[in-house]
Amino acid sequence: MTRRVLFSVAAAIGFSLLAILNVGGYRYGVQDQSFYLPAVLRQLDPTLFLRDTAVLEAQDLFFFFDNAIGWITKFTGWSLPFTFFGLFVLGLLILGIATATLGWQLYGSWYTAATLTLAITLRHRISLTAVNTLEGYLHPRMLAFAVGISALALFMRGRSWPALLITIIAIMLHPTTGLWFLIALSVAVVVAEPPSSRGMLLGILIGTPVLLWLSQAMVGNRFVVMDDAWISVLAHKSYLFPSNWTWTAWLANLGTATVIGAVYLYRYRAGMTSRRETGIICGCAALLTLFILSLPLVNLRLALAVQLQISRIFWILDFIAIASLAWLLTESNIWRRLSWSPTVARHVVVTAVAVTTIIRGGYVSFVEHPNRPVIALRPADSDWIQAMTWVTRTDPETHLLVDPAHAWRHGTSVRVSGQRDVYLEEVKDPAMAIYSRVVARRVLERIQDLGQFDALTVERAHLLADKYDLHYLIDNRPFDLPIVYRAGIFKIYELNQRRPSQVAARTNPLLQ
Repeated sequence: MTRRVLFSVAAAIGFSLLAILNVGGYRYGVQDQSFYLPAVLRQLDPTLFLRDTAVLEAQDLFFFFDNAIGWITKFTGWSLPFTFFGLFVLGLLILGIATATLGWQLYGSWYTAATLTLAITLRHRISLTAVNTLEGYLHPRMLAFAVGISALALFMRGRSWPALLITIIAIMLHPTTGLWFLIALSVAVVVAEPPSSRGMLLGILIGTPVLLWLSQAMVGNRFVVMDDAWISVLAHKSYLFPSNWTWTAWLANLGTATVIGAVYLYRYRAGMTSRRETGIICGCAALLTLFILSLPLVNLRLALAVQLQISRIFWILDFIAIASLAWLLTESNIWRRLSWSPTVARHVVVTAVAVTTIIRGGYVSFVEHPNRPVIALRPADSDWIQAMTWVTRTDPETHLLVDPAHAWRHGTSVRVSGQRDVYLEEVKDPAMAIYSRVVARRVLERIQDLGQFDALTVERAHLLADKYDLHYLIDNRPFDLPIVYRAGIFKIYELNQRRPSQVAARTNPLLQ
């Protein structure tokens, strides 16, 4: 027992480390956290982001994640960087354990389970869905996916109703990711347990229209067609509209469904499948059918169909396809036909996948990103971070004019590192516009009023300051404006004499 426990602990640590290496290391405050962190910060300090509330609430309306993080942080007294990293590691552990368990429950082979678990550390993008199979930062989508895989493992063990209940947790973490698991599992339960599942099926058939109606009443009219102005803000987000996908994206995504179907058919003809495995495959088929049925609605620009981003069901299909291939390589008869010893072939496959993920992880972390620490609980010190540190000491009502591309150019956004409202953030603000016509109009108006930031003049900056009540301009270029602070190459210029007063630095350690 002791050896088994030690082996399990070592395997969990190894899986987590391989996953972290393959995403280029853990980082705090980057990419999609440009939304999630400000949402949490607002829970901890309601005086923050009063101007940007409309932008944050466009998506925050559907999430309990920020409320939960805020509660955990207040209850434990942990800092946000520590809390985020702890949940990130917890998500990896759940994903690794659930994956190994599901691999065993599906195929009854630890070789397959090991191959599958090692294979999912090889981070890759699901074609034209804006989803990566692993992220180098805490994302509720990853937590929801890990919980969803746990639900599938529970279902394979014969615990259908606990599995369905667990998907509710996934929905609370990330609504759409959890919803896809709920649909797949509901179909799986109906297939695997017909007599006892008819009532549930009837409930789903009746409850779905009711839930749609309630969502309409609670969150506003989403059964509308997006107008041209709304669509123009989303023009660069081609993943929202499958009609714009390249043929390679269609090949990659439909290819995963083909792999699932082909391997299942092979196993079925060999008499290897179970009723529960059949249920999961039918659940995948239901997701694919849902995606196909949604295409006309997305092409019609129906807001709800676009906002659901149903193409992300291919993430689940991608996982099941990898599981199918893992079994094919470790337990099928292909090696016997090649006159290989099955036992030797299994060891070769597991070793090959392990060596591949180790080499790739080392390359990504130490060759592609040689100056990036493997684990960074805070952004690296830089001129930008120094400028943002000064900004955190200003009044919470401070409103900043900064290069809209600042988040990806400098590593973190103003809302994350400066904890203040910003005129425009060109990555996340249009992303929030997916969920709100009001936000889309706001973003479009600000893009038009600003023009090209590189061509910004003092006169234009003053016009923007008067219209939007902006207080400071931050840039590395010289402007004929009063300088209130210098941070290396960055200068913070005063735009509005009626700016909020300078206050002492925040003493709340939870925000630091």
